[in-house]
Amino acid sequence: MSAESNSAVGEHGASKRAKATNRKSAPEPGRAADSRSPRTAEPGTPRTAEPGTPRTAEPGTCRASKPASPRASKPAASPRASKPAASPRASKSESPRAAEPGTSRAAKPESRLAMVRRARRINRELAEVYPYAHPELDFRNPFELLVATVLSAQTTDLRVNQTTPALFAKYPTPEDLAAAVPEEVEELIRPTGFFRAKTKSIMGLSAALRDDFGGEVPGRLEDLVKLPGVGRKTAFVVLGNAFGVPGITVDTHFMRLARRWRWTESDDPVKIEAEVATIFPKSEWTMLSHRVIFHGRRICHARKPACGACPITHLCPSYGEGETDPEKAAKLLKYEKGGFPGQRLNPPPDYPGRPAPPLGASG
Repeated sequence: MSAESNSAVGEHGASKRAKATNRKSAPEPGRAADSRSPRTAEPGTPRTAEPGTPRTAEPGTCRASKPASPRASKPAASPRASKPAASPRASKSESPRAAEPGTSRAAKPESRLAMVRRARRINRELAEVYPYAHPELDFRNPFELLVATVLSAQTTDLRVNQTTPALFAKYPTPEDLAAAVPEEVEELIRPTGFFRAKTKSIMGLSAALRDDFGGEVPGRLEDLVKLPGVGRKTAFVVLGNAFGVPGITVDTHFMRLARRWRWTESDDPVKIEAEVATIFPKSEWTMLSHRVIFHGRRICHARKPACGACPITHLCPSYGEGETDPEKAAKLLKYEKGGFPGQRLNPPPDYPGRPAPPLGASG
């Protein structure tokens, strides 16, 4: 080995130049270590793990609170450091409510309790819209109401009201109608349609009243439904409006609206009656029937409901099936809601509309 080489090597075989370099890089006594050194952190600062060893936090120290840790000082672009701000799940207020289970009304089926509450609210609000709701058949006694209700099948109450004055003027009692000539009765009730079948029914029930009930209309459901041409709907009309006995009248209007409002899914009148009866107290049955039928005739029509003019759209799950434009919907309104005559020739005193014109008269 040359002399130059021997002069560069220390007594332990280490390079003197390397030793000098180590002395320069070592920290002076009392001075803090260079922040670039990963192994000489200040006292009290969590120690970083050796390369390749699992990181464990000091007892009682939160990993996220290491101010001097090389990982904590990395740019915010690090996925771990920026997770709270970058994660789409970090803020619940930013996620759509419909995506959370149970938050979307459309996605969550309506409970039985919610439906009952909504149905009863519909009834209360209809009571405010139609405080004058009433049976829309003209009658002066239970017999006239019974006959008029039978004649109202497959026709309008207006047409019946225009027809019955002449009928009752000639046959005012069950005894009179039971003894009538069928052809003469047919001619009088011809405007109501199905006049032959209806003549048979009203003459038959008149004979039954004469023979079995002393010429008086019975006030019990089981007796009324035994009369010719009298079903549950007709019986409840008579009981509710002539005797004050609560009943639900399930006609075509009631059936349609009960289904639109999701009170029932049935199309059987008897089942609808039973289901609706469980929703409302018995004391409300008769007036509920009037309000629903009024609404069905005036606004919630079968083929083209006037949704844009309906006062209970906020409670209707079928809103949008009809015309939603307010101006166009207003043109669909009928009877007093549309500024036209009502169905009765002799309406109650509190009725806000005009009386219907007699048969053959214009109006």
